[in-house]
Amino acid sequence: MSFEVFVDKFEAFIGVNFFTMIFAWINLLVLYFILRKLIFKPVKNMIDSRQQEIDDMYENAENAQSSAEQMRTEYEAKLEGANEESEEILKRAVRRAQLREEEILREADEKAQRVLERAEEQVELEKKRAINEVKNEVSEMAIGIAAAVIERDIDKSEHETMIDTFINNIGNE
Repeated sequence: MSFEVFVDKFEAFIGVNFFTMIFAWINLLVLYFILRKLIFKPVKNMIDSRQQEIDDMYENAENAQSSAEQMRTEYEAKLEGANEESEEILKRAVRRAQLREEEILREADEKAQRVLERAEEQVELEKKRAINEVKNEVSEMAIGIAAAVIERDIDKSEHETMIDTFINNIGNE
């Protein structure tokens, strides 16, 4: 093969032929429509459906997150309410205990006061009884002395001796 033949073949290969170019464009368009019908549309539909699934998953995740946030807020509110309620119950229990303590102390004071009053009354009764007994003894003594004086006429020294004897006899009884 000579160089000229080679150049002719190369020019024929590289050169632009109008009919070949139109035929290539028609082939390209037919191939595009066939591929579009068979591949591009199903692939695009698959991509769109997959994108829709992803969007739905994001939306569901956002809904779940907002729901969880709302539930957390409600839980915190309920927990705060429970804490306040427990504090209120504790305060009421402490107040009731204080009132009961005051009542018990008041009752104890009243009982102590009654016992003290009864003791004072008993002391007063014992004092009156002792005074009455002393009065009775003094009366008996005075009667005894008077009876002794009346029976005989005594001088002052005998009188003192009788009184001392009488007092000594009372102490022995």
